[in-house]
Amino acid sequence: MACERADTVVHGYFDHELDALKAAEFENHLEQCPECVAALDALESLRSTINIAQPYEKMSASFRKKILADLNVKTPTVMAPARVTADWRWLAIAATFLLLIFGGWRVALLGRGDSREIMASKIVDAHLRSLQPGHLADVISTDQHTVKPWFDGKIDFAPPVRDFTEQGYPLQGGRLDVVDNRTVAALVYGRRKHVVNVFIWPTSEKDAAPRTGSIQGYQWIDWRKQGMEFYAVADTAGADLDQLQHLIAQ
Repeated sequence: MACERADTVVHGYFDHELDALKAAEFENHLEQCPECVAALDALESLRSTINIAQPYEKMSASFRKKILADLNVKTPTVMAPARVTADWRWLAIAATFLLLIFGGWRVALLGRGDSREIMASKIVDAHLRSLQPGHLADVISTDQHTVKPWFDGKIDFAPPVRDFTEQGYPLQGGRLDVVDNRTVAALVYGRRKHVVNVFIWPTSEKDAAPRTGSIQGYQWIDWRKQGMEFYAVADTAGADLDQLQHLIAQ
């Protein structure tokens, strides 16, 4: 039987796109899967062949001039060295100025107590990573009695796992993920044709009412209850996340 990871996870591992936890899990898998080892060796061989062959050729000046002429683009003139140096100095000053503004903005956010919004951006990043082939679930099941025990021994807390198929949010599985350098539990729910990730980890902070937001078209909702922090994220409507939050918090 062909290993599905040979066509999915191996590429993410080869391109260094897996987080540390996923990479470690895949390395353990490699010890028992000759098919994935062969696929990884094939990618390494292909990269070496391309690097040795160097399959490209520098464009000649005459050919470049012809293309620019066909596009009605004037051939750029070469700047004098002093002008180039001056322009790069201004670019460096501008870049430094932008970094200072960006850094000050991040500090201002933290100073205003917006750390949950900053965390939300990391949650959205984790959600996007999970949508890559083979990343969404480590345990695939609609049975909460299968998903919940899967976390035993893998993390030091028990995430609340429930299926809400009758309410329109079928449980699809779960996985371990890494957010802000901490290992968290991630429950995967469906909502029509959308995927909803619910990230959960323990917290010592007091309970907090739901807060919502949107980042690049992805809706998120965050709340704390009974020593747990919850972040749900999806590209569905905000009302869908509100309803799921209400179901989980019951």
